[in-house]
Parts: sequence; structure tokens; C-alpha cells
Amino acid sequence: MLEILIISLLAGFATGLGGLIVIYYKKISHRAVGMGLGFSAGVMIIIAFLSLFYKALEIGTYEIAVVSFIAGALVMMFFDFFIPHRHFCGRRMGEGRMKMMRLGFLVALGMAMHNFPEGAIIGVGYTVLPAFGIVLALAIAIHNIPEGVAVAVPLKAAGMKNSKVFGITLFSGLTEPVGAIIAALFLVTIPGVLPVALAFTGGVMVYLSVDELIPVAKTECKNTRVISIGIILGMALALILEALV
Repeated sequence: MLEILIISLLAGFATGLGGLIVIYYKKISHRAVGMGLGFSAGVMIIIAFLSLFYKALEIGTYEIAVVSFIAGALVMMFFDFFIPHRHFCGRRMGEGRMKMMRLGFLVALGMAMHNFPEGAIIGVGYTVLPAFGIVLALAIAIHNIPEGVAVAVPLKAAGMKNSKVFGITLFSGLTEPVGAIIAALFLVTIPGVLPVALAFTGGVMVYLSVDELIPVAKTECKNTRVISIGIILGMALALILEALV
């Protein structure tokens, strides 16, 4: 159990590394924000389908995967409609910064939900074969770096302090060890839970991408070609990382 905790923590900490990459840049231009948000959307869409939904199909049934995917998107739509947008940001902030701050919190929530089943995969993999679990943790850590970028870009653009940007980015990855420990304790005996969690999270991430990331990117950056380049680069990187797993 201690070994599972250590390797899953290291994988989760990689999101903080992605946040540090964004924090390193003192100021982010509107073009960089547009490309960064597009990049984040590209990464999340590929992860949602290729890493989450596809894996849910592999270990579960098509019907369960589809229903769980739709449920994830609907739950995020519910939060989007019924949670006041100012709840995340306070009332003294300008409308543009408020929108960006809220987006950062939503992406952090989506990534935290995504990292939980990732941690479960590490826990199950290590339980079955320790060497396999270590390889999985390394591969997921590499995945988590661009995910940290996805969380940090809107928070940085909203003017949040670097320490808070790093803290929220890091926190979004720390659901990974929680998922790993729970998997080691429970999910091996109830395998039907894992495909539901994977597909559900995929639906959450797609909704965030198409309803939040891309529209806000278009608001921040009027050059849609820059945003498209960001989306393609994000998809390409996620596909390359998937091939290395």
C-alpha cells in the first residue's frame, strides 16, 4: 500500500510541474491565452475519448460507457446552470477576469475527477503486477504535465497569485493517490465501478472543452486560427503521449 501511495503521489505531483511551466512566464498575452486554452481543449478531448471512453469500452460494455459518458456531460451542465458563476471568484473582480477564474476552477475540478480514475488504474495495475503499475504511473505522470498547463493557464490569465495557481494545479493532481488507494482496497473486488468512472469523467471533460474552454478562448483571442493551432497542438501532444504508454 505504501508503494502504491508513493508512485501515485509522484504521478499526481506532475500536474504541479505543468503549473510551474505556466507560472514561469511573467505575462500571458491574449494570443497566448487563446492558444493555451485551445491547447488545453485539445488535450482534454483526446484524453476523454482515447484514454477514458475507450478504456471504459475495453473493461465494460458499450451501453454502460455511453450512459456514463452522457451522465458526466449532463452533471457538468447542471453545475454550469445552477451554480452561480460569481461563486468561484468574488464580486469585485472584472467580468473578464471573473470568467477566466471560474473557468480555471472548473478545469481544475474536471482534471481532479479525471485524475481519480487514473489513480485507480495505477492502484489496480500495481496490485496485479508491481512493475506494470510503475510503468503506468510514469506514463500518467507524463500525461499530467500538459493537464497542469490546462488548469494553470486560465488562473494565471485571471491574475491569480502564482502561489495559488500552483496550489490549485497541484491539488487537482492529488486526487490521484486517493483513487489509487481506494482502487487497491475496493475496486479490484467491484470492477464494474471503474468503467463507469472512466466514461463519466470523459463526458465531464468534453463538456468543459466545448462549452467552456473553446468559447472563452474565442472571447480572449479574436484570431481563431491561433486557437485552432492550439487545439491541434494539444491533440497532437496527447496522441503522442498515448502512443508512448
